[in-house]
Amino acid sequence: MRRAWRVVALATVLLVAGCTGGGDRTPARTPPTGSAAPPVSSAPPAAGTGNPFGAHWDWSRYDQFRPYLRQLGGSATYHELSWCHVERVAGRPDWSPVDRIARRTRDLGITLNLKIRIGTCWATGGTAAHTRGAVGKTESRMPLDLAAYQTFVRSVVTRYAPYGVRQYAIENEVNAPQYWAGSPEEYARLVRAAATAVHEADPAARVVDSGISSVAYGFGIVDRLLREGRADDAVAAYRAYFQRRIGTRGQKIPAVGDATRLRAALANAANVRNVAFLAATEGLIAEGVVQLRQVHFYEHVDGVPALLDYLRARTPAGVPVEAWEVGQFWRDGDGDPAGRAAEMVKVVCQLVAGGVRQVMWLPLAYHPDNRAGGEVRYGLLDPDGTERDAGRMMAALVAAARGATVTAVAVGGLTGVAFARPGETDLVLWSTSGAEVAVTGGPELRGGPVGATPHAAGQVRVGATPVLLRSGQPLDDVLAALR
Repeated sequence: MRRAWRVVALATVLLVAGCTGGGDRTPARTPPTGSAAPPVSSAPPAAGTGNPFGAHWDWSRYDQFRPYLRQLGGSATYHELSWCHVERVAGRPDWSPVDRIARRTRDLGITLNLKIRIGTCWATGGTAAHTRGAVGKTESRMPLDLAAYQTFVRSVVTRYAPYGVRQYAIENEVNAPQYWAGSPEEYARLVRAAATAVHEADPAARVVDSGISSVAYGFGIVDRLLREGRADDAVAAYRAYFQRRIGTRGQKIPAVGDATRLRAALANAANVRNVAFLAATEGLIAEGVVQLRQVHFYEHVDGVPALLDYLRARTPAGVPVEAWEVGQFWRDGDGDPAGRAAEMVKVVCQLVAGGVRQVMWLPLAYHPDNRAGGEVRYGLLDPDGTERDAGRMMAALVAAARGATVTAVAVGGLTGVAFARPGETDLVLWSTSGAEVAVTGGPELRGGPVGATPHAAGQVRVGATPVLLRSGQPLDDVLAALR
């Protein structure tokens, strides 16, 4: 006899949101029911991937990371290449570094996406104003010969389609001058030319936008709310989204207590540029030139609801959304490793539950010699590849989501996500108030901290830290018992 699960709580509300998709190994999202918020997109999960959770890593440390990366099979990652690096001398391209990455990614069972950048070199003219990193990355500029650029793009697609690459982002964070030296209009012109070349080389490929920065999305969110006359909501969203950023960029992200200060922040030249490039990107998506929306998010977990609300409002129906860069910007977080790990779980689970079909954590492991001098952006692994609690948690999410249907759950003071396969259900849940909630069931109920081996228990107490629950019951029975 099946034993029902029970949640000891005062109120019970069920929210289900997501998107549907087929395939035995492909996570799907159930259609919304009742009063649920609509999903970000109704598009199926990414072709070729079997898991919504992945990561981005430093390929120079591949040997250190490889044991962990094997646990991420079925997920996706991306690699950034630039015309100026591949073809340092006109007419003499060297594809070998990218070839090696494509082979290794395929061997890991991870789907590779590519970001195609230009850089500054003979192909563009001009002198780089921003040079970064050991490989000397530079900002991109419009090419001197657009037809030659299209030839390069076709070469990229033709070469890497056999490796399973089907998604190509054009440039990276073009709202930032250190990545793009041109105007929004020039970027739109470049994307249209690139899109033509991509589809000529592979009609089944998808063109992806540059991935507007996390900060720019925050200003897009509040700009939209102000334009809709929702000043109080705009101020609240700003303070939730940027609570770890206030003052880190001077008057670009100032403390804000009212709509007047918020409008002044939006009028800063950097933020005007942010909103303009976000609008240009959305124009390309609306036209169908871009077929997949790329999101970057590094903010506090409290900012996720506002981001999802914005994406629902500003993404055409049927256009998939993927988060290729998700992480934490937290200057003083080193003293709270448990808090950082728990927040990682909450962020990625909320994004996936909200309809974002692929989430890639960045960085997999932070670099100890970074410019900030500390771990501002949190890694799942130690620099030498040793697993942290956060790494074990991510691996547990990957295992739970593999081949599963993804359903958002908010019930009895708990929130989180369910991963269901025929005859079995995993749930990742935490208390919205922080107060413990008791989930009771029969001896088949297993539960424990995310990343630990679930243990059999008649009752599992769920507090502010996410817990993984596992049952042999199908999803419908579990949800029916929780109502």
